[in-house]
Amino acid sequence: MKKYLLFALCSLLFVPQAQAAIPYRAEQVSPPPPSDEGEAKNDPEALARLRRYYVGGMYNMSFWQDGSDGKMSVAGKNDSSFEAMVGVRVYDTFRLEANYYRTSAQWDAFSLSGNTVFLNALFDARIDSLYRLFRRQRLVPYVGFGAGASWNSVSGATIDHTLSPSVAALAGLGIELGDRCAIDFGYRYFYMFSPKFDVISNFAPVSHQLRAGVRFSF
Repeated sequence: MKKYLLFALCSLLFVPQAQAAIPYRAEQVSPPPPSDEGEAKNDPEALARLRRYYVGGMYNMSFWQDGSDGKMSVAGKNDSSFEAMVGVRVYDTFRLEANYYRTSAQWDAFSLSGNTVFLNALFDARIDSLYRLFRRQRLVPYVGFGAGASWNSVSGATIDHTLSPSVAALAGLGIELGDRCAIDFGYRYFYMFSPKFDVISNFAPVSHQLRAGVRFSF
């Protein structure tokens, strides 16, 4: 009997000591770091970082407007030209674009040709970047404005200024075939400050231009 009591007493003393010998360890599990995927999708440069630059070409059909100074009247004719462009996306909804085209303008009394360069600021009507749905948006309307200059020469008249400042207003629709290629249809109002023709005073060439082309992003 005494053996059993002694064994029970030793067991009671051993168990607390055994528990005290095993330290209590609490493993603190840190939450995973927040993924930047959501942030990347929601910031206003998500597409711009992926495809920052683009190049392209356009075909222009120009409708040159008539002019009159009270003594002399000139009738504008339709003409066409091509242009090249390079652009950079500053944000997903804003881009800067430089383009060059060969101006070819005709009136019944004289004609004008020139090398014209423009810097355009364009605003794309994409869906708010908070929802990021625009990554699948195929139809992207845009508006913009531009300023530049034209180095001109004329036939059938003379001009005082071979270099004429020019301004433009633009609107159009881009059809995006993925994130690398877009087909572009647009309109441009083109205004050239008067080169000072000798046959008609204060005549500023103006045209309405219909444009179609393609852009490649990289």
